[in-house]
Amino acid sequence: MRLWGLLLILLPGLCTATGQPNLQELIDQTPEGEILMLGPGVYAGPVVVTRPITIDGQGKATIDAGGKGSVVVLKTDGATLKNLHLTNSGESANDIDSGVQVRGNFNVIKDNVMDNVLFGVDLQQSSNNIVKRNRISSKPDFPLGQKGDSVRLWYSFDNKILDNVSDQVRDMVVWYSANNTISGNRTSNARYSLHFMYSRYNLVENNHYVNNAVGIFLMYSDGVVVRNNHIAHAAGPTGVGIGFKETSDLIIEGNEVLYCASGLYIDVSPYQPDTTNRFTNNLIAYNGIGIRFLNDWHSNIFKDNRFVDNLTQIVVSSGGTANRNDWEGNYWSDYEGFDQDADGIGDSAYELYAYADRLWQNEPYAQFFKGSPLLEVLDFLERLAPFSEPRMLVQDKKPHLKLLAKNEAATAQSEVTEQQPDAAEDDPADVSNALELLKGSLEN
Repeated sequence: MRLWGLLLILLPGLCTATGQPNLQELIDQTPEGEILMLGPGVYAGPVVVTRPITIDGQGKATIDAGGKGSVVVLKTDGATLKNLHLTNSGESANDIDSGVQVRGNFNVIKDNVMDNVLFGVDLQQSSNNIVKRNRISSKPDFPLGQKGDSVRLWYSFDNKILDNVSDQVRDMVVWYSANNTISGNRTSNARYSLHFMYSRYNLVENNHYVNNAVGIFLMYSDGVVVRNNHIAHAAGPTGVGIGFKETSDLIIEGNEVLYCASGLYIDVSPYQPDTTNRFTNNLIAYNGIGIRFLNDWHSNIFKDNRFVDNLTQIVVSSGGTANRNDWEGNYWSDYEGFDQDADGIGDSAYELYAYADRLWQNEPYAQFFKGSPLLEVLDFLERLAPFSEPRMLVQDKKPHLKLLAKNEAATAQSEVTEQQPDAAEDDPADVSNALELLKGSLEN
């Protein structure tokens, strides 16, 4: 261990008048590229880091901002914050008071606990940073809409947001940002687990979002890949598993969307001419509505998905149809046909009709009673003797009957694989003392 790393242990007299160590002075005196190893205790913030150093709290050091500003501000490239407890930021949304404000590139923020902070990690015009394995919660006494975001990216590129755990925050937001990887994060008791605005070509994979108002929502954000995410219990009156507004060229694959008010919500997507959105191998199950189309739209491709026991598989508002999209080879739990040649594909097409006289579709307040015995009887009677010609919503000419069992086996195998621990030497955030080494480590 370098001599500078022991300064705080050997020189306890470097303290403020309140008895707390003068952390800002220690930071300013730490040479570039060195490690400032903090001993156990509480240190006064806010602090600003202006050179590429490492601050290691060893899991025992707390930086307390005293309710003013951001706990740590990184105005440098190539710095590392790790194993710290960051707490008690200010409460100004205009100033984006945070656990960590990042205003630089190639920084690493990992293995920290941030609580009682308005925002967690805020990145503005900052690229190639790693935010990894942090635990983040916002101001506990604030209502949900006034809490800050766990991670906020604004005009920031090529960042990696990995394996963070967030609870009691507002959103995780990505604004005007591209080529970011958001992977392995877990969020609960939030508003939007992940919200994109005007952000293209990002990767979202292997995240776990449960008990939030909305799972993932993409607005005006083209070319995003959303795969292998688990989203469940977005069950409020506006609960949505994954939502899309005027968003094109998406790949949505391998996701589990369970127990939400609406599994997928599609509004004028894809938006750009001659583009498609591709939905493949997703499990949409046990939702109030499997897919809600806000309008009669087109150019979405649904293939090899599983629609299982949703109260209503597809709803299209304004009297439209979903049949201008491509539906092929999906599994439908309410399919009533046969497979006499045992090829795993239904002998007849799956067809879903909308009955114009369905009370719960025409009267929004009646949706609360969807699934109740009374409305189920009314639905049965109108299918038996409809008052008007029913409208075809969806036709899947090759409904797949064996897809459910095959994909369940694949899901079980992936769960076993995910339990295998990563080797410590593969951690790209462990090499951070030199800027050039950091650049290379981002590709590992």
